[in-house]
Amino acid sequence: MSGTILHEVDPVAKSDRSPFLAALGERVRALRARRGLTRKAVALAADVSERHLANLEYGTGNPSALVLLQVAGALHCSLAELLGDETTLSPEWLLIRELLQGRGDAELRRARIALGELFGTGTAGGTARGSRVALIGLRGAGKSTLGQMLADELGFPFLELSREIEKFAGCSIAEIHALYGMNAYRRYERRALEETIQLYPEAVIATPGGLVSDAANFNLLLSHCVTIWLRAGAADHMARVSAQGDTRPMAASPEAMEDLQRILAGRAAFYSKAEFSLDTSAQPLDATFDVLCALARQALPQPA
Repeated sequence: MSGTILHEVDPVAKSDRSPFLAALGERVRALRARRGLTRKAVALAADVSERHLANLEYGTGNPSALVLLQVAGALHCSLAELLGDETTLSPEWLLIRELLQGRGDAELRRARIALGELFGTGTAGGTARGSRVALIGLRGAGKSTLGQMLADELGFPFLELSREIEKFAGCSIAEIHALYGMNAYRRYERRALEETIQLYPEAVIATPGGLVSDAANFNLLLSHCVTIWLRAGAADHMARVSAQGDTRPMAASPEAMEDLQRILAGRAAFYSKAEFSLDTSAQPLDATFDVLCALARQALPQPA
């Protein structure tokens, strides 16, 4: 597969694609971007050629059920999610789907919060959140730097959830992925998040950039923390990661900027579910920190 040059399909040919295969390809690309995986990485994990995966993504392939199962496994999702409709599993799913059909994002958010209240897994800002502030966003957004500064200002403990995950696993994040895979990593992430919530009613938490890709873990975070999305321009993300001496594949890839922009686009809709958003590229560090402090103090419970 190395050295293969992949080209997007001819625009004329796009009009002849099956609508189902085109939609399937779009879902594959969206799932891959959300998880921060390159096409080469997914092809390798699914044991298919990069060319085959490219054809699938552009809706020009005719994949077998076995290939779809392999791709779903590589993307750590169900085949139903890959195919695009898991809301037909029961009459109740269908009835709920009908109630939500056509609703705007604000209405869906209210419905999600109400369901969280009903099932005891979320609040609209009640005591379950305590005084925890969780910073979300892609690496290089400033979560560690600003998080430590905010914790010092508030007098709270500062925790990097990635380090807590490594404590549970007894090895590095890279080793977790290499030895045990994404599913194991998500389990460690869940355990680390649950313990952090249990042990720290007051804390500033810097979260891994991909946490939002797991709906269960993200729901848990949203329901127990004030959430602030630290965002930055792609160039700033890349420069900051490089300045930290990051040698992970994304930083070393010749297509790093394109991959980074794709990940940002894929995750932005999830990051935007945070209560607040702060652009760390817009102003110097001290000014950015002042805004962050104001947001945190606005959201945290006021002392009696």
